[in-house]
Amino acid sequence: MAWRHPRPTGHAGRCIGRTDLGVDPRKARRLARRIHRHALRQGLPRLVCTSSLERCRAVARHLRCLGWRHVTDDALLEADFGSWDGQAWARIAREEVDAWVADFLHHRPGGGESLQQVLRRAALWQPPEPGASVVGHAGWMLARRWLQTHGPGQPPTQASQWPRPPAHGEAWLFNTAA
Repeated sequence: MAWRHPRPTGHAGRCIGRTDLGVDPRKARRLARRIHRHALRQGLPRLVCTSSLERCRAVARHLRCLGWRHVTDDALLEADFGSWDGQAWARIAREEVDAWVADFLHHRPGGGESLQQVLRRAALWQPPEPGASVVGHAGWMLARRWLQTHGPGQPPTQASQWPRPPAHGEAWLFNTAA
């Protein structure tokens, strides 16, 4: 089960990929309690995997207080938007965004990571043990869901094909293998 991290502080109007923003501690604690209750009901191991970004690690800290183990794995990072990361969307040139939309699969926004690279990273990730929980990012979760739904041989070729992201705190169930 993958849970999207709580809404980060200071994100409004900005391109946020790997920009390391914090979260409201109460929201992190609330999500940790939801994850903990779910794991208890389902008989899942007390193991959470996160990226190294604070918006995920904050939840893991609360889970550790509940007796969980925590594994940090950079394969779970949000997409890398290169020089766009942390910038206001309004400051990113329209031509650059248009270039990304025109070649949605291969373009590297801001010189960062292409969608093809995110899909590959999501496909290769495996949990350290069955039933481990993930606190992750929208880009990684979307890539994983795309692969589960469409398979690796049918990547999206147009931005309009890309699904809407999960809500902050939303949980998605994934197969072990994407």
